[in-house]
Amino acid sequence: MLYDFHTHTFLSDGVLSPIELIRRCIVNGYSALGIADHAGASTLERVIAEVRRDADCAAQYWGFTVLAGIELTHVPAASIAELAAWAKRAGADHVVVHGESPVEPVEPGTNLAAASCPDVDVLAHPGLLSPEAAAAAAANGVFIEITAKDGHSLGNGHVAKVARAAGARLVLDSDTHHPGHLLTEAFARTVALGAGLAEDELQEILVANPQALIARAARRRQP
Repeated sequence: MLYDFHTHTFLSDGVLSPIELIRRCIVNGYSALGIADHAGASTLERVIAEVRRDADCAAQYWGFTVLAGIELTHVPAASIAELAAWAKRAGADHVVVHGESPVEPVEPGTNLAAASCPDVDVLAHPGLLSPEAAAAAAANGVFIEITAKDGHSLGNGHVAKVARAAGARLVLDSDTHHPGHLLTEAFARTVALGAGLAEDELQEILVANPQALIARAARRRQP
């Protein structure tokens, strides 16, 4: 089974339309997909609404589950709670926050702000994740990402160690921007093991935790 909640389309800086990304993920053996294009206050409502249309189309005609989400990217750390709540009101199935990657100038404090916000679902590629932020993520139900994306993945070993020590739940995502970034089951296992995770942890991180995130999104969509 293969899950991925952090992918991008040409609605931000990816190369595929949402529906083509969905189709390629189906062919690649994905069990479910989350699309989380980069956004801030200026574009989040439009992007969520546009992805939702293709997500609903894929569900109707292909029976494939797509979470229509958003990635809050390089937003002020102090705005994260407000923007995440806004995204949920706008219909986002899940909210990803672009964490303090070792290769981008994300504002310090972003990891902790995201991890402290119950409206955030995934803290992406958080780099030098602090024990304080990991503990906040565990307390608030925020999943912490192990990433397959080059550059961002430099922190994976540290992230896995600190998150596990705090009892925070991990998920593994691709941060796809073009088809060559998409996961396979074998590559997902390799990334997880390369982050220092043990074989007996893979079922939880690659299957159980993703299924829990999907179930939470489904509960939110119920009237």
